[in-house]
Amino acid sequence: MSFYGFARAVVKGILKPLYRIEIKGREKFPKEGGVLLCSNHISNLDPPVVGSCAPRPVHFMAKAELFQNAGSRKLMEAINAFPVKRGMSDREALRTGLKLLKEDNVVGLFPEGTRSKTGELGKGLAGAGFFALRSTAHIVPCAIIGPYKPFKKQVVIFGEPIDFTEQRQNKVSADVATELIMLEIQKLIDGHKIN
Repeated sequence: MSFYGFARAVVKGILKPLYRIEIKGREKFPKEGGVLLCSNHISNLDPPVVGSCAPRPVHFMAKAELFQNAGSRKLMEAINAFPVKRGMSDREALRTGLKLLKEDNVVGLFPEGTRSKTGELGKGLAGAGFFALRSTAHIVPCAIIGPYKPFKKQVVIFGEPIDFTEQRQNKVSADVATELIMLEIQKLIDGHKIN
């Protein structure tokens, strides 16, 4: 078993029962080809939770600070993360993400770029739209709903892949493309309130 597989099993074994995680829409997740997985961001637990719920290994963008020392860099690389410098256009991160998508991998993004302080979905950054437009990947919206409180229900929902054919043909801007992705994430949130 790879370290990624081991880490995923540990996360599933601990976090899934602790937060009573329910997964919806796994059957909608493309079984092959590049996938851009875009989710809302409410907690530091989001990457391991979404990664363990997704049916395929996910390569998450992670803030460059996590790669600064050798120990944490090795850990980040072992769990398929790649660095991005926040607050600027990081061409190296964009190249890496496109390469992964072209090689039929799953790239995970939190388009808001940072955790929501209110739990409400914030404005998405243009990076998500850039990847959606510049690749032929399936675009899968994802919503994480719940309080991340022990033994309270947490739900992870994978939505129907968004058809980006028209947007790619019309060469819409990355901002417009991101807005479309965020709209689909918001629909998932609105349609799945936890009782």
